Amino acid sequence: MTKANSGLLNRIRTRLAPALFAPPILAFLPALTLATFWLGGEAALLWVALGLPLVFAAMGGFSGRGRNAVPRDNVTGLMLREGFELELDRVFHDCAKSGLRSALYVIEVDDFKDLVHRDGQEAGDRVMLNCGERIASTLRNGDTVARIGDSKFAICLTPVLQLDLESCVQLAGRIQAAVEEPISLDGSTVYVSCSIGFCLHSRAPGETPAEWTTAAAAALSEAQQNGPSGIRVFSADMQQRSMARGSLREEAAEALEAGQILPWFQPQICTDTGRVSGFEALARWMHPVRGLVPPAKFLPVLEDAGLMERLSQVMLYHSLTALNAWDAAGVKVPAVGVNFATQELRNPNLSENIKWELERFGLPPTRLSVEILETVMTDQPDDVVTRNIAALSELGCHIELDDFGTGHASISAVRRFNISRIKIDRSFVLRADRDPDQQKLIAAILTMAERLDLETLAEGVETVGEHALLAQLGCDHVQGFGIGRPMPFDQTLDWITAHEAKLQDAPEIGRHTR
Repeated sequence: MTKANSGLLNRIRTRLAPALFAPPILAFLPALTLATFWLGGEAALLWVALGLPLVFAAMGGFSGRGRNAVPRDNVTGLMLREGFELELDRVFHDCAKSGLRSALYVIEVDDFKDLVHRDGQEAGDRVMLNCGERIASTLRNGDTVARIGDSKFAICLTPVLQLDLESCVQLAGRIQAAVEEPISLDGSTVYVSCSIGFCLHSRAPGETPAEWTTAAAAALSEAQQNGPSGIRVFSADMQQRSMARGSLREEAAEALEAGQILPWFQPQICTDTGRVSGFEALARWMHPVRGLVPPAKFLPVLEDAGLMERLSQVMLYHSLTALNAWDAAGVKVPAVGVNFATQELRNPNLSENIKWELERFGLPPTRLSVEILETVMTDQPDDVVTRNIAALSELGCHIELDDFGTGHASISAVRRFNISRIKIDRSFVLRADRDPDQQKLIAAILTMAERLDLETLAEGVETVGEHALLAQLGCDHVQGFGIGRPMPFDQTLDWITAHEAKLQDAPEIGRHTR
């Protein structure tokens, strides 16, 4: 049977099954049999008696394929994508013929993968069950809701005479409010949010249900770009922006291989001596036409394309090249910090690859600082990520905990991974020289680090006052725009020379003279 014929049969079933299987049809069976016998005699009655069960079976009656018995999701009990697409097809064509109005919603729970990593698949299933029930509770009886992905739901509103944009936005708000109510899991409370994109049938960009679905998905993508908890309605220019993002994804992949995405280096300063204690390598894309593309634009694109591991390889290669170049120029740069993406940390050959690269460049492991996020360390308690971090530490690389204070790393985890330095997140540094509460938080972190024999570095230092305060409180190193902005490698030598010149007669910050 061809796909077109199969689709036609499914549509016939969808339209006729509710009538054939509904209770009122029972009232007509006696009249049908009497009329058959009256007109055709016993032979006709026999054919009807045999034929009706066959029709019932063909329509899916014995397998439960009525309106309420389409394939269901095992977790939420909601309709799955296949059944939803059939219903969507019916609504789309009904609206086109009758002039009635409908809307298609696509809803995705934000950060669902992180929730599953943190709390387990069972907790994720319970969250989706709750979300499905809450979404369904906001709808009318005739509306259709389905689970179309691990963290995605779709809604098709039953066609009505009046449906405007304001009503659709209000419904999206009610759905969000319902989903974002606290969820109780084994004595703990979980909070989730969701992003919503929707498209009115009257705004659908094409003449097929598939184009309606694509439009709602584009609206969801736009909502997620402005999320979490974003809500967006499809518009004509949104399709152009979606195409532009697709173009940007292709350009970014080509730029990575063409050498347009390279590390820029931001200096790190020792607060005791004022001298350069290292550089952090930060990815920058210098586009030949657009100029400098912000990392916030191209990093998510590379992540979506699965190219973060390749980016880490490029960053490592050019960072080690920079270390050799600084050495050749007679400039002392103790180490360079490289951020490793989660994709790269899941590579079982990571430690061997880094060891090989260090040997190829003739550099000791102590010249490389591997920067990892708190969330990476704590969300992976016993897997290849954990083994890789431990192996890199044993190799001799410095392990630095980035954005410290924004996650939930335990002290035991810090010790287990042999962390050598914690990087205090810029949110604690901001206005620290004027805010006593900020000073208390920084002092507490520094005290803990001192007791654990950990070095400290404060990120996001922008003013002389913040620099001076951190030095006085005992922070070992500082980094930020107030010290130096990220710069291409060819500008680092001049920056280091100018910085060293300023140190000749400058007093050491944080030390008292008599």
